[in-house]
Amino acid sequence: MLLCLSPAWLTKVPAPGQPGEAALLVSKAVSFHPGGLTFLDDFVPPRRATYFLAGLGLGPGWGREAAELARDLTCPTGASAELARLLEDRLLTRRLLAQQGNVAVPATLAFTYKPPAPLRGGDASPGLRLVELNGKEGQETLVKEEVGAFLHSEALGDALQVAVKLSGWRWRGRQALRLYPRAEQGPVVDTVLALLEKLEEEESVLVEAVCPPARLPFAGSPPPGPELALRICAVVCRTQGDRPLLSKVVCSVGRGDRPLRHQSSLPRTLEAALAQCGLAEASQVAIVRQRVKAAAEAALAAVLTLEAGLSAEQRGGRQVRTDFLGVDFALTVAGRELTPVALELNGGLCLEACGALEGLWAAQRPGLAAEEAAATPLVETMLRRSARCLMEGKQLLLLGAGGVSKKFVWEAARDYGLKLHLVESDPNHFASQLVQTFIHFDVTEHRRDEENARVLAELVRARGLQLDGCFSYWDDCLVLTALLCQELGLPCNPPAAMRLAKQKSRTQLHLLCRRGPPWPAPSLYAVPCCPLESEADVDRAVCQVPLPGVMKLEFGAGAVGVRLVKNASQCREHFSRIARDLQAEADHPGIGLGWGNAMLLMEFIEGTEHDVDLVLFGGRLLAAFVSDNGPTRLPGFTETAACMPTGLAPEQEAQLVQAAFRCCLGCGLLDGVFNVELKLTGAGPRLIEINPRMGGFYLRDWILELYGVDLLLAAAMVACGLRPALPAHPRARGHLVGVMCLVSQHLQALSSTASPETLQALHDQGLLRLNLLEEALVPGEYEEPYCSVACAGSSPAEARHRLLGLCQGLGIDGPHYPVAYFLSHFK
Repeated sequence: MLLCLSPAWLTKVPAPGQPGEAALLVSKAVSFHPGGLTFLDDFVPPRRATYFLAGLGLGPGWGREAAELARDLTCPTGASAELARLLEDRLLTRRLLAQQGNVAVPATLAFTYKPPAPLRGGDASPGLRLVELNGKEGQETLVKEEVGAFLHSEALGDALQVAVKLSGWRWRGRQALRLYPRAEQGPVVDTVLALLEKLEEEESVLVEAVCPPARLPFAGSPPPGPELALRICAVVCRTQGDRPLLSKVVCSVGRGDRPLRHQSSLPRTLEAALAQCGLAEASQVAIVRQRVKAAAEAALAAVLTLEAGLSAEQRGGRQVRTDFLGVDFALTVAGRELTPVALELNGGLCLEACGALEGLWAAQRPGLAAEEAAATPLVETMLRRSARCLMEGKQLLLLGAGGVSKKFVWEAARDYGLKLHLVESDPNHFASQLVQTFIHFDVTEHRRDEENARVLAELVRARGLQLDGCFSYWDDCLVLTALLCQELGLPCNPPAAMRLAKQKSRTQLHLLCRRGPPWPAPSLYAVPCCPLESEADVDRAVCQVPLPGVMKLEFGAGAVGVRLVKNASQCREHFSRIARDLQAEADHPGIGLGWGNAMLLMEFIEGTEHDVDLVLFGGRLLAAFVSDNGPTRLPGFTETAACMPTGLAPEQEAQLVQAAFRCCLGCGLLDGVFNVELKLTGAGPRLIEINPRMGGFYLRDWILELYGVDLLLAAAMVACGLRPALPAHPRARGHLVGVMCLVSQHLQALSSTASPETLQALHDQGLLRLNLLEEALVPGEYEEPYCSVACAGSSPAEARHRLLGLCQGLGIDGPHYPVAYFLSHFK
C-alpha cells in the first residue's frame, strides 16, 4: 500500500493495445511497514499501480486533479468523479434507496429543473414527490400548492419540522440548512422560491421531513436538558461476488433540536450511544444493529445495481467500481418500531468517523482488544481486485482438466482473464474447446513421468508458448507437473517433495523421522503405517501396525478402496479384493492407478475428522481454512457431511492449522495450495494424508462463498511466482453445512424427488448450494460421492436445521442414510 500526498507523484501513460486507457505510474509515495514504520520512497523506474483509490473533490484543488487521474485507468479503481456526482445527488440516491433497496428515507418534496437521466420517468416512490419544472421563474402558484399539500400529507408522519436545501454535487457541504416548523407554510414557500433562482440543470430544491428523534425508555428518570438524537454512520463494503458487507457502525449523539453533522460531534459505538439515549437492553440493541446492517447493505446493493446499468464512460472508466459506501441514518420510530432512516450517502466521511473511533484504541490498555478496522473488508477488496489486475492475461499451462466437478475452472479463467493451455489425456474432453492451446498427451502412465516431462517440455517449446506458470489441481498430474516445471524453469515445489506427499506411506514414515528442530516437530502428527505390495507384506504389517487399522491405496483419491480392518483375516481379504478389482487406470480412472495398486495399512485413529486448506508461499503460511467432517459410514470412509467454518475452539483450530503447516514443510512443500486431512484426537492432531493440490469436492466453492478467497486464483498466482495477498485472519460471512449424496444410497431420490434438475433449480433459487461431483448415476462398489448439497445460515444450528428439513423433504435422509446422525458431530 502506497500513500501519495500529491498528484505530482503520479503519472498517467497511454496503455499499449488499450485505446483511451492509461496505466498509472507512481514515482514517489509513503510506504508502510510493520511496527508503525513509514518511509518516503522514490521509485526509479516508477512503479505501476494495480489499484487506485483517491479522495475525490469536485471543486478546485487536488481533489479535481485526483479525479482526473482516476479516469479511464487500466488498473481497478475504487471511485470516480462521475460516480461521486451520482452519489452526491441526494434526490437521486433517495429515490434509488426507496425503489431499489426498500430502505426508509425521509419524506421529501423535490423541485427539479431538467433532472438527470436516472430521475426521468420511472415509478413514484412512497413519500417521495418529484416536481419537474419547465423554468425557474413564475413558479409561485405551483410551489405554494405543492408545499401546502406536502406539509399536510400523512407521509410526514410525526415530523414537527422540515428542512429546505439545495441538492446536487455542486452544493455538497457549501450551504446552510434551513429548518422550519411544519406549520409555517409561508417561510417554506419563500425559501424554496429563493433557492430556485440558484438552480442549474440537474439540480433540485428539497423540502424534507426532519425525522423526530426516537424517545428511548430510561430505566430511571430521563436526564435534564434537551432531548437527545442519534446520527448513525455505517460503512459497508463491496466483497467477493459484488455482495455488500457491513463493516462498522459508529454514532454521534447531540441535541434533538439541532442537525448532527460529521466532524462536529464525537464518534462512539452504537452500544454506547444507545445507552446514553436510554436504551441499554442487549436484545434491543441487537435488533437496531441488525436493521442498520440490512439497510446499509441494501443501500450499497442498490448503488451497485445502478452502476451495472451504466456504460464505462458514465462510470469514469472500464475498471471503476464503488468499493465502499458510507450511509448516514437517523434513528426514529415508524410503526411503533425503532427504524433507521437513510439521510444521505457519502464517499469517505463515515469511514473517517470510524477511523476517529478506532483511534481511541490506538494505545492499547491491558484487557482491551481493539475491534477489527472498518477498512478491513475494503482492503481485502482492494487486494482481490489488484490480484485480478496482476493476473489478467497471464499464460498458464494446466495439466489435467478433471471432470464435471472442475467445471468452475473454465468459468473462473474467463472471468480472471487467464490464458490457459491444457495438457489432457482425453482428446474429446469438453475443456479442449475452452482453452488457448490444447495438447493431447497421455499423462496416466506415471512410471514414465520423467520421460513424459521432457517430451512435454519440447512440445511447449515447439509451439512457442511463452508461459508465466504451470500448475495442476488434478491428483493424477501433480508429480508430472513438478517435473515439467523443473524442465521449463518455472516456479514449483521440488519433484521429490511432490512424490513424498503423493505416496501416503512415504509421507507418514518420512514425517515420523522428522523429530525437530523446530518444535513442535512433524513426527508428533504422523501415524504408524506399513506399505503393502504383496500378500506377504500384509502378514508382516499386521505385526507392526496396531489393529484396528485402515487399508488404502498408496496413490488413491476420493477415499476409493479405503476400509476399516479389525483383524489379519480382514486385511488379507481386502488386499485380495483390491488386487483383483483395481489393477489399472481403466478400472477406475482418475484415482492414481497409473502408479499401480500398491496399498498401505495404517493405525486407525479415533477422533473427529477435519480438512485444512493452506496457501503457502516461500515456506510461509499465508492463509488457512478449517472445516469439520461428519462421521463416515464404517467400514468405508467416504465423506458424509461437512461444516465450515469449524466449530472447534480457537486453540484446537490453531493446533490443526499448525499441524497441517508443519507436515507440509516437513515434506518440502513450500509453495502452493494444499489440502491436508487430519483427525483431532485427545492427544492432539494426527495426519491422515496430504493432498498436494487445491482441496476437492466443494471446498474451493465454500471458501470463496464464506471468505471471499479463491484458492484457484491463489494457486495460479503462486504458479506464476506471485505472492497472493490474503487476509491473515479471514472472517466467515456465515456458515455452511452440507451432506454428500451417493448413487448407491440415493438412486431413487436422485431419479425423482432430488433429481439433478430439481437440485439445480433449488440452487438457482438460493435455497441450497449444489456441487455436482459426477455426471452419471451409476452405482458401484468403489464409488465416489455424486454431489454435495449444503445449506447456509447465520449460525451452524440454523444451517443444520435448514439442511435436515431439506434432506427429509427431498428423500435424501432416511434409515439407510441418517442425515441427523451425520450432522450431530457439528453441535
